[in-house]
Amino acid sequence: MKNYSKKITALTSLLKKYSCFIFNEDALSQFKVLKESFTNAPLLSHFNPSIPTIVDTDAYEYSLGAVLSQVNDSGKHPIAIDSGKPLPAELNYEINDKELLGIVGALKRWRAFLLSLSNLFGVLKGHPSLQYFMSSKVLTHCQARWAEFLFEFHFTITYPPGRLATLPDALSRQDHMYPEKGVDFIRKNPQTFCQIIKQDGIQGSRFFSIKVEIFSDLVYKIQKEVWQDK
Repeated sequence: MKNYSKKITALTSLLKKYSCFIFNEDALSQFKVLKESFTNAPLLSHFNPSIPTIVDTDAYEYSLGAVLSQVNDSGKHPIAIDSGKPLPAELNYEINDKELLGIVGALKRWRAFLLSLSNLFGVLKGHPSLQYFMSSKVLTHCQARWAEFLFEFHFTITYPPGRLATLPDALSRQDHMYPEKGVDFIRKNPQTFCQIIKQDGIQGSRFFSIKVEIFSDLVYKIQKEVWQDK
């Protein structure tokens, strides 16, 4: 909501500590404005293949966000919104590959819409290193598959300031996507241990199994005290 903090100054003053709760005319007026703003929020628009189209994407540590929007005379309006989380193996991707993963996922999801466009559409990203991807001569197997898929589309990648990409950022930074400490972290990051094994130089033919025990902070503290007593 544009200028949200300014619209509720009289209401927020009622919540201050040690202040008297007096619901005066200013507070009532702002409450009505706020209520009207919430009940008249912009809804998803119908897709129109003849007007400018934009795909906003963002990839963060444990989640991806994407927004399909179009621009008409009244401004930019969302057509579709989506978010999700990478697969366990994808969590170890470098930031460039994660950003590309977000783009590829969004274009696959809205492929029917985007291929029906007669003009170029824009992809908004926050990571400028992606501009070298399409012209790079050395690609990994995964990047080569992505490049083959992306050649179906006619688009340009631009890099707006972060303040203009708040919606995809909000979708890719959801707290419930983050793993908790302990077993939950292991379940969502199984590939992390593979990276540790590779760094230590353990050969696959000599490696049979690994046992990982996860202790809670309380159990660890108790064991530490017992060890110190010994």
